[in-house]
Amino acid sequence: MNVSVAPSSIALSQARPITVAVLAMGGQGGGVLVDWIVALAERRGWFAQSTSVPGVAQRTGATIYYIEMIAPDASKPERHPVLSLMPAPGKVDIVIGAELMEAGRAILRGLVSPDRTLLIGSSHRSLAVVEKTAPGDGTADASQVYEAANVAANRFIAFDMAEIADATGSVVSSVLFGALAGSGGLPFTTEDFESTIRAAGVGVDASLRAFTAGREQAVATLKQDPKIKPVAKPPLAKRFPRLEPIGHADYDALVARAQQLPEALHGIVAAGLQRVVDYQDTAYGREYLDRLEAMPRDAVLMQAFAKYLAIAMAYDDVIRVADLKTRAGRFDRVRREARAGDDQILGITEFFHPRIEEMAGLLPPWLGEKIESSERLARLIDRGRRLRTTAPTAFLMLYFMAGLRRVRRRTLRHTREMRHLDQWAQRVRKFATHDLALATAVCEARRLVGGYSDTHSRGETKFDKVMQASERLAGRPDAAEWVQRLTKVALKDADGAELDGALRTVETLFEDA
Repeated sequence: MNVSVAPSSIALSQARPITVAVLAMGGQGGGVLVDWIVALAERRGWFAQSTSVPGVAQRTGATIYYIEMIAPDASKPERHPVLSLMPAPGKVDIVIGAELMEAGRAILRGLVSPDRTLLIGSSHRSLAVVEKTAPGDGTADASQVYEAANVAANRFIAFDMAEIADATGSVVSSVLFGALAGSGGLPFTTEDFESTIRAAGVGVDASLRAFTAGREQAVATLKQDPKIKPVAKPPLAKRFPRLEPIGHADYDALVARAQQLPEALHGIVAAGLQRVVDYQDTAYGREYLDRLEAMPRDAVLMQAFAKYLAIAMAYDDVIRVADLKTRAGRFDRVRREARAGDDQILGITEFFHPRIEEMAGLLPPWLGEKIESSERLARLIDRGRRLRTTAPTAFLMLYFMAGLRRVRRRTLRHTREMRHLDQWAQRVRKFATHDLALATAVCEARRLVGGYSDTHSRGETKFDKVMQASERLAGRPDAAEWVQRLTKVALKDADGAELDGALRTVETLFEDA
């Protein structure tokens, strides 16, 4: 708790305190923002108090900070107010969410009310664990937060504050402080806000740049339509790379070959080629085009197949993980995200927990299958290890493992992945001869397979069950709809129980017939 007593000489009065709630995750500077707000009020001689309730973990619950501030009563300077420790639903004047979904959670908690609450939130997203671990695309629908905020809040200010923070070399809290100043929600001047930042004495120049940008954007937002809408994503085609030569003879030959495909496919094929060539080599890119060209020339089917074929060919294995973790660009990105200075040493510790299946998958099929069946080796491997990848020994070990991509095609894991992929592609081609809708649905069901280790295994098991059902459903006029339904159930079903129930329903279709 942070309580301060205002000087009795300040002749200000106010019927009730101004209440502010801040919801922020670890690393977003929520504590700094709250300290600034308290210091701002104290600078003007107000009583101010802040409390906080930390979340359980960084992404399972944000920290809720609460501030109350009130001007002293000039007629009774000896009396000190008693301020609340927690926000009460319906009695919060200003709610600040350091990320869009945190603003949404404030609405769910009842902290935002249409008769009094100014809601300020950054529109960027930091995906929650449940969004990242969900099979397929588990990203929550941001438009629902905008719709709820436009109804629940008296005023709503939202824009991408993380982008502004990156551009100004600061953090989100500085931009939020600027947005608060621009909103007019507090009876203090811009100079008061800026003086508070200067008095803190840490990262002043960058914080002031972010503050000014945030304040200006908030003012501009309030001048627009009061009903804030989410920013629309660009059309999908504009997010694809262009299918064009890059000056590499072998890759340019693949581009020239891919350009013979229908023009509507060029964007997705360009993305697919980049993915598989980066994953392996240009010969692997030729395999990608071979499989794609074997499909019937239906635009919708080929769009789906081109996408999920690239994902299937660039599966996550130990080699890929090691490759990504030892790329120079990754170290530069982590240093940038950690805001490490040129004179600072950055250490990165990774946690690895490969199963015996991943390690055996690096070996030739005949040897890998023997190793995989050893319970003794499984217990030895299944322990988890921490590696400091910025240290020479650990880095070189991973760098060597990444170099195994040259022999990937001869490993047990690759053999299994290609067998599974070919069975899927063969089924798509078979269904396409008499039911293009079913073939497309089977193609899109491939989204169930992804991730690494246990996640990949669970997804593949559910995918195989849907494929078995597709064989049973083939020939029915509603076969495609059923496969789509099963895929949606499997995507939302973590343990597979709901999928098994849906599959039993499919079986009753044939029993009734």
